[in-house]
Amino acid sequence: MSQTADSRSFPTVPIYGIPFSKMNMAETVAYLVRAVESRRTHRVVTGNPEMVMKSLQNPVFRQALATAELVVPDGTGVVWAARRAGQPVAERVAGYDLLHELMREGELRRWSVYLLGASQEVVDAAHARLAGLYPGIRFAGIRNGYFTDRDDDAVVAAIREAKPDLLFVARSMDNQEPWLAKHQAALGVPVMMGVGGSFDVLAGKTRRAPAIFIRLRLEWFYRLLREPTRIRRMMVLPKFALKVARDGDNLLQTK
Repeated sequence: MSQTADSRSFPTVPIYGIPFSKMNMAETVAYLVRAVESRRTHRVVTGNPEMVMKSLQNPVFRQALATAELVVPDGTGVVWAARRAGQPVAERVAGYDLLHELMREGELRRWSVYLLGASQEVVDAAHARLAGLYPGIRFAGIRNGYFTDRDDDAVVAAIREAKPDLLFVARSMDNQEPWLAKHQAALGVPVMMGVGGSFDVLAGKTRRAPAIFIRLRLEWFYRLLREPTRIRRMMVLPKFALKVARDGDNLLQTK
């Protein structure tokens, strides 16, 4: 069952109604370790400006974000917006890094993991990479993300039967969060998280930005240099920045 902002056991900042966690990476990982131990379902959203802007236009998408047990500030734009509003988060908690932190914990604790998403070639390569990095992890299942609504029941049933501790889902932004929200109860996984393009990075299909770009908060610029076709998607970043600058403190109250 999803929590309301008032019932969360950690501090949040409501950026346009989306409750972003103020916890740092270590606190986030500790919280999710407890979530696995509790066996209650927890849905994790790795939020960024593009997702926030989409939530303002799409009620279904907005509900998926607002009802998640944990929304981490993945995008640097979210970190900037929280600071500008006078309610800073501890740090950026990147989804790719959180995935690895959870895998490290999982290896120590002998957790099981299910990978869902991307093409079969990519998810197989991501599995091979993770299995090499974390040999103590048991992989409960692996499935590509190319399925339709008609296949949902079968996909959910397979995951439920596998009983993983962690479920990582890599599908398109439009599909990933609403799908997890819709099937959260039926999946019954203690921690489920949308990881976007992380499988592509693990598989070596795309490269993550070098450390200097990440440190300078220019990871988006590196992606644009590598993939100029992303220019239309990247246009949401200046739109988000202008909206935050215009709205000021009102971004904390906007519903």
